[in-house]
Amino acid sequence: MTSGQKQSSDESRFEGSVSSAQPLTPTEDRQWSTMAHFGAVLGCIPSAIIFAVFRDRGPFTAQESKEAFNFTFPLTILAIVLNVLTIIPVIGWIFSILAVALWVFMTVSGAIAAIQANKGNPYRYKYNLRLMK
Repeated sequence: MTSGQKQSSDESRFEGSVSSAQPLTPTEDRQWSTMAHFGAVLGCIPSAIIFAVFRDRGPFTAQESKEAFNFTFPLTILAIVLNVLTIIPVIGWIFSILAVALWVFMTVSGAIAAIQANKGNPYRYKYNLRLMK
């Protein structure tokens, strides 16, 4: 085609497909809710991402990722503060021990919740602020 020729309307038109996310199957719904709870090992980021991506695709995932986020968010902030406080001379080691204990607590609690979610049972953490409604 030379520069003076015009492209036909079929060639110059771009047609995209409208793609909407498909709802999660019950198995996928349980899988993502389980991953939201297991993500506690990394803090609140995994549950926040799973909630943002899958909240409209699976009701169980939306419910459980929100529960996991509400549990891990304050603890993640506390863990960050404890880790910063470890730089204090002489007593910083106390904050290190507290930070590790907090991480173990979050990990074990998340694992317990993930096992229940994987069975299809909604899980409610005993101590939860429920910041996200």
